[in-house]
Amino acid sequence: MAKPIVRTYSRYSLHALSLLGGLLRAARIEKKMGVQVLAERAGISRDMLRRIEKGDPRCEIGVAFELAAILGVPLFEPDLGALHKRNREIEDRLALLPKAVHAPRGEVKDDF
Repeated sequence: MAKPIVRTYSRYSLHALSLLGGLLRAARIEKKMGVQVLAERAGISRDMLRRIEKGDPRCEIGVAFELAAILGVPLFEPDLGALHKRNREIEDRLALLPKAVHAPRGEVKDDF
C-alpha cells in the first residue's frame, strides 16, 4: 500500500489562505448571505465553503476565486477592466521571457 503524500505549506501561504478565507466570510456575512445560499450559487458543498473560509490549503483555487467574484471581493484589481489590463501586461512580459527554463549543463566558466 502506497504511503499518502504529506504536503507542507509555508507560514506565508497559510496566513494568505487564512486572510482570503476571512475576507470571503466577512463579505458573505456583510451581504447577509447564508452558507447554503452561497454554496449553491457557487455550485459547491457547504463543507467546501466552510473549508475555504477557514483557509484550508487543499481547496481548489478556482472555487475560492469564484466565491470572491460572487461576493465582490477584489483579489488583484478592483474591476474587470483593470484586471484585463493587468493580465495583458503579464502576457506581454511573458512573451519576452524564454518559453522554458533548463538547468545548466555542468559548470559555467565565465572568468575572463
